[in-house]
Amino acid sequence: MTKNLVIIPTYNEKENIEKMIETVLSLPASFHILIVDDGSPDGTAALVKKQQKNNPAKVFLKERSGKLGLGTAYIAGFKWALERGYEYIFEMDCDFSHNPNDLVRMQEVLAAGEGDVVVGSRYVKGGKCENWPADRMILSYGASIYTRLITWMWVKDPTAGFVGYKSKVLQAIDLEKITFIGYAFQIEMKYAARQLGFKIKEIPITFTDRIEGVSKMSKGIVKEAVWGVIQLRWMNFAKKKKKVVAKLKMVAKSRQ
Repeated sequence: MTKNLVIIPTYNEKENIEKMIETVLSLPASFHILIVDDGSPDGTAALVKKQQKNNPAKVFLKERSGKLGLGTAYIAGFKWALERGYEYIFEMDCDFSHNPNDLVRMQEVLAAGEGDVVVGSRYVKGGKCENWPADRMILSYGASIYTRLITWMWVKDPTAGFVGYKSKVLQAIDLEKITFIGYAFQIEMKYAARQLGFKIKEIPITFTDRIEGVSKMSKGIVKEAVWGVIQLRWMNFAKKKKKVVAKLKMVAKSRQ
């Protein structure tokens, strides 16, 4: 079985889902795909099932009853991945704003031990955004600066949603304590990983605004992120060191 799993949450992504699955499966490195669909009324899940018939060992679908939020979709996906023993677990959008080809570079970073968490970053040297309106650019870059100032977490793209984790990171984080469901979730996960002492590595990507489908950004998501960053500053995700070390040793022993 491949060590790599890509988790893709979906809600009304019929224009993109089949092309995304086909693109990921065509990569030179082997990736399995888990689609977490929140009851898309446009038939996204049906298209995933069509792809499953052609690739039953590589494409998986987790259907949920309604639109429950980005964060809960990823948490459900993380738990699914850990239960099945995947070593490298990635998250990305379905709309091709994240280039699937970058998954290969991200996997190489984790496999080489250059980082425990790898972030596809718009704001490190070589990273950039394309086709984004000026107001979205200002909001995103301003959010990154705001987050760094409040949390003292010097990740240049803390709101990035193109991320890869070693399984040991997700095992060490108490996923039940992750509280945010919108884009603040991305900040919260990186903050939790840093508090536990894991190394976060950023690599440059080109982020391209979606061509097909509708953006899920809303005022509520922005509000959650603004207030959420302040809350994060005072939250402690780190378990006692002895407990974390013991858990990681137990996981390592079980794989021997």
